[in-house]
Formats: sequence, C-alpha cells, structure tokens
Amino acid sequence: MPIRSREPAQRPGFFHRQRSLHALLGGGKLADILLWKDKISSATMVAGFSMIWFLFEVVEYNFLTLLCHILIAVMLVLFVWYNAAGLITWSLPQIYDFQIPEPTFRFLFQKLNSFLRNFYDISTGKDLTLFFVTITGLWVMSAIGNYFTTLNLVYILFLSLVTLPIMYERYEQEVNYLASKGNQDVKRLFNTLDNKVLNKIPRGPVKEKKNK
Repeated sequence: MPIRSREPAQRPGFFHRQRSLHALLGGGKLADILLWKDKISSATMVAGFSMIWFLFEVVEYNFLTLLCHILIAVMLVLFVWYNAAGLITWSLPQIYDFQIPEPTFRFLFQKLNSFLRNFYDISTGKDLTLFFVTITGLWVMSAIGNYFTTLNLVYILFLSLVTLPIMYERYEQEVNYLASKGNQDVKRLFNTLDNKVLNKIPRGPVKEKKNK
C-alpha cells in the first residue's frame, strides 16, 4: 500500500485566530480597503487624508476657512450643473446620490458599542494582564501626544491602519514568531511582578463562617 504523507497541521495565526485576516476585519468593503484588495479605493483614501494633512499642517489652512471654501465650490458646481442641464444633455443631480447609506451608520454604531463593551470588560480587571497592558499603552500614547499635534497623530494612526494589516498578511509567520516571543516575555515579567510584589501585599484575615 502506498504511504500517504501527512500534511502538517495549520497553526493558528496571531492571537490564535482561526479565520483569515480579511474575515476578522469584517470581510466587507472596509477589509478590502485595509488589505489593499480594492487598490483604487485604498489609494484614494490615502491621497485624500494626505491632502487634508498637507493643507492643515504644511499650508496651515484654517479649518473653518477650508470648510467654507469647499461648500462654496460645491454650491457653484451644483448651481452650474442644475441650470446647464436644460441646455446640455446632462441629467439633473439627484439628492439621493449624495446620501450616506444606512448600513454605514449601523456599522459605525456596532463598532462603537463593541468598543464600549470591550472597554468595560478590560476596566473591570477580569484579565489583569490585559488591564495593565491597556493602562501602559494609554500612558505611552498620552506621552506621545505631548510631541505630536492631534492631526499628526490621527494621520499616523490612519497610515498604520492602511499599512500594518497588509504587512502582517504578507509577513504573517515572522510577525507571529516575534509576537509569541514578546508575549512570553510579558507573561514572565507579570509573573515576576505578581510573585515579588502583589503576593506580598498584606491582606486581611478571611473570617470563616461558623456552622450553627
């Protein structure tokens, strides 16, 4: 009988995930943009945010002035479009073409509610390691915020969102190895902290209930 070679079992990815990164990101339009599967939309978003950052940080454009100029330009375009539609074979602009679809709002509200639930679970201290890591991360971000303006920080976060997922997808094995090693080091550090500090904190005596 021919011997069948056994295929190596596929190891779970980062955080022991069993689904693809595309599915974890929602599997929709947002996941396509973050993973650059829709290159036109991804490049458009990067170009748009880069232009906003350039206008506010480099040119030092005032927000109110820019907003008014954009609204004036949109009003002039709509005015010319609407009044020239009868002279030229153009279709009239429809207000429904400018509406934001309801699924977008539902998606944003779902993400906000999920964030609030996760924040509450972390804040209760059910997972002390995650609690201290979150506190440390927030403290580091607050320290970084002293050296960056809000717009610069938002722009850096946006660039991270559109670059880190695709980089992780391409170099998944290397990232998993480094993350696993770092996770072990963090656990070892917290175990040392727990044994040398937390366990030495005096606690009041536990009163035993008397059996009647």
